[in-house]
Amino acid sequence: MSNSGPQRIVCLTEETTEWLYLLGQEHRVVGISGYTVRPPRARREKPRVSAFLDGKIDRIVALEPDLVIGFSDMQAALADKLIRAGLNVLVTNQRSVAEIFSTLRLVAGMVGAQTAAEDWIAACQRRHQALRAAAAAWPKRPRVYFEEWDEPMISAIRWVSELIAVAGGDDVFPELAVQAMGRDRVLADPLEPARRAPDVIVGSWCGKKFRPERVASRPGWADVPAVRTGALHEIKSCDILQPGPAALTDGVEQLHRLMARWAGPDAPGD
Repeated sequence: MSNSGPQRIVCLTEETTEWLYLLGQEHRVVGISGYTVRPPRARREKPRVSAFLDGKIDRIVALEPDLVIGFSDMQAALADKLIRAGLNVLVTNQRSVAEIFSTLRLVAGMVGAQTAAEDWIAACQRRHQALRAAAAAWPKRPRVYFEEWDEPMISAIRWVSELIAVAGGDDVFPELAVQAMGRDRVLADPLEPARRAPDVIVGSWCGKKFRPERVASRPGWADVPAVRTGALHEIKSCDILQPGPAALTDGVEQLHRLMARWAGPDAPGD
């Protein structure tokens, strides 16, 4: 057990907690996000001290962390409060699959778990190659519309778009995926996804239950291929919208299964 690096870490988002557990470094975690569901035992073992946009500053300070780790520009205000409270804060802003791997390496390096991290990353990348190879044998790749929120409609963030490609599909909004901010992925025209004729629709409404019947009944969407064939599916946000281990494993595997089902022997289209 390494004694190098921070010994008392508060994780403001789930993916850092999951990663430290995977690395066998859970003893360093002293506080977690209230949204944490992976791994399940973290909720039983660690105090929940933050939401996503805010946290219990006094409780976090009382835990005497030597490092607080957060994610994204949306946690800037929370990070500011913690910094002003005198804490060491690291906020990462990974958006792509490559940046997720880099962030995993960064955190692993801080806790002296580089070897375990490289083994996990290598296995993960091998699995991604296997998924790509399997999809390459399909007669046709599905066009995929991934919806991160419904009111307003927000399309896939970059790592999700890239994982759609790994899984064997093509994101219908690739030009929006490269936009780092959610506000820049808002679809002003509710008919634009329909015009792009996705074969598969995946909803992951940031913790709110996906309602495929609501999507299917949107005005002007009746002739969308995915609506005609009933190819509307949910992937829970904890499995795909956290930029860490879950998305790279469970998230991409679920995407691949949905697309393989579409591209199977009775695949629509030619």
